[in-house]
Amino acid sequence: MEDLARIAVDCGFKLHEALGPGLLESVYEVCLAHSLAERGLSVERQRSIPIRFAGLTFEEGFHADLIVEGRLLIELKSTEAHAPVHAKQVLTYIRLLDLPLGLLMNFGAPTFKQGIRRLANNYFGPTA
Repeated sequence: MEDLARIAVDCGFKLHEALGPGLLESVYEVCLAHSLAERGLSVERQRSIPIRFAGLTFEEGFHADLIVEGRLLIELKSTEAHAPVHAKQVLTYIRLLDLPLGLLMNFGAPTFKQGIRRLANNYFGPTA
C-alpha cells in the first residue's frame, strides 16, 4: 500500500509542477490517471460508490475520482484551500468502499505539499 501511495504522490507532484494550479479538476483527473497508468497501475475513473441503507443498495450515491489498483482512493480538488468537508468526503468514500487509504490532492493550492492529505480508514463498523 505504501508503494502505491508513494507512486501516486510522485505522479501528483510532477503533474502540479508541470501544469500548476488553477485548471479544472477534470483536467487533473485525466492527466493523473494517465500518469498512473504509464507507471503500470490499473486506474478506474469516476467509479460509482453505492450507498447501503435499510437493506437496500443505491447506486446513485457518489463517484470516486480515481481508484488505483482497487486499493487506493484519490479524490481530486482544484480549490484555493482544503475545506473540512473534503477530508470528510474522502473518509466516507474509503469507508463505503472498505479501502484502507485515501489521498486528497488539491491542485488549486500554491504548492503540491500544501494540497496533499493522506487519510486512513480506521472505521471498523458496528460491533455485534
